[in-house]
Amino acid sequence: MPVIRRVLGDALRGLGVSGDCIHDILVAASEACTNVVRHSSTREYEVTGHIDEETCVLSVIDHGDGLGPVARPAGGLAESGRGLDIMNSLMDDLSLTTTSDGVRVVLRKRLTWCDEALIRRLESELVRSAG
Repeated sequence: MPVIRRVLGDALRGLGVSGDCIHDILVAASEACTNVVRHSSTREYEVTGHIDEETCVLSVIDHGDGLGPVARPAGGLAESGRGLDIMNSLMDDLSLTTTSDGVRVVLRKRLTWCDEALIRRLESELVRSAG
């Protein structure tokens, strides 16, 4: 998980995504990966991502044997069992499906940008060169 957080965080920071947006994406990605490690029949998983000027889409697939029972927290102060709720609250869209390859979690987040974002500078340069 540390490698995924580092690579994803560095990519988002390098593009100029806002700090709050990066935080939400990294926490949700960590929750998705933690769910594989804690609840899957395998500890092997694959994370893929796509980032464009509007959205970050992450897919985490566990290559296990399907979705087992999902336990809810035992009480208001339980320390586990909140991963799906956390991911759902931080992301704009969350889907969880069982496929022939395992369980796939897809996380989508609309991106917010820093004023000095690389993509903003490129857009303004394209506008100047086109005009």
